Amino acid sequence: MTFLYDIGRVLLDFDFESSLARLLPPDCADPHERLSRLLERKDEFESGAIDPDAYVNWALGMLGSQATPDEFRHAWQHIFTPNAPMWENVRKLSAAGHRLILFSNTNGIHCPWVFEAYPEFSLFDAAVLSFEVGAIKPHPPIYQHAVDVHDLDPATTLYIDDLPENIATGIEFGFHCHQYHLKDHAAFERWLATFPI
Repeated sequence: MTFLYDIGRVLLDFDFESSLARLLPPDCADPHERLSRLLERKDEFESGAIDPDAYVNWALGMLGSQATPDEFRHAWQHIFTPNAPMWENVRKLSAAGHRLILFSNTNGIHCPWVFEAYPEFSLFDAAVLSFEVGAIKPHPPIYQHAVDVHDLDPATTLYIDDLPENIATGIEFGFHCHQYHLKDHAAFERWLATFPI
């Protein structure tokens, strides 16, 4: 079997706002609005349409922050918390010889840093990352890229993601799909048990 794993809210939980809020000026009157505007361009950044340095400079201006680019990168990176039950599952699947592929919307600040910060990502055989492909989920081109580059057979491909729109496209491609909920890992285990692995 081949497993396509999303990263955010599947392998790693994340909280952008708490981390980035530390960069706001102390007298900021509209913190939630500024952070929302910052994240509005995240898809553009994660599709590779914006260079990381350009995004950092734009973001610091948007926040009205006196932080340095390195301080912004640090805050942007340190948003993650590992999802321990899913990592236990990953270790078991890897030990059993299944092919594991990361399939994630991400960006050039999080990668390759996240792979260095969490060495167990080395259990994955390959990665399809939006900023490298130039397309993001739920749009079909990134799914087609995964199929073509990794010679995926939908009948033997299991796809795990937290977002319903991403799952919907996965279903269109014929993958076996599970919409993951961090607070209901047991539902994932029950779904996985229905496959002969």
